Amino acid sequence: MKKIVKKRAIRRLKIIEGQIRGLQKMVDEEKYCVDIITQSMAVKQALSGVEGLVLENHLSTHVVHQMKHGDDKKATKELLKIYKLSNKS
Repeated sequence: MKKIVKKRAIRRLKIIEGQIRGLQKMVDEEKYCVDIITQSMAVKQALSGVEGLVLENHLSTHVVHQMKHGDDKKATKELLKIYKLSNKS
């Protein structure tokens, strides 16, 4: 993983960790349901951002390397796996 991508991913995950703690506190304190759902959706979007960041890194490093070295079947298989997983949600 590129160092800058790793740094950005870790930073975002720490923010998400804080959001999750806040979400737990909201549930524990029985906050308004719509507020809890809104916060939950924000966490989902933040996780999606991390996924995008990691995917971009994977495409620009591992996939490029695999294609250059004749391992295009592995690259295709991995990309299809990610695509199928993303369509399940």
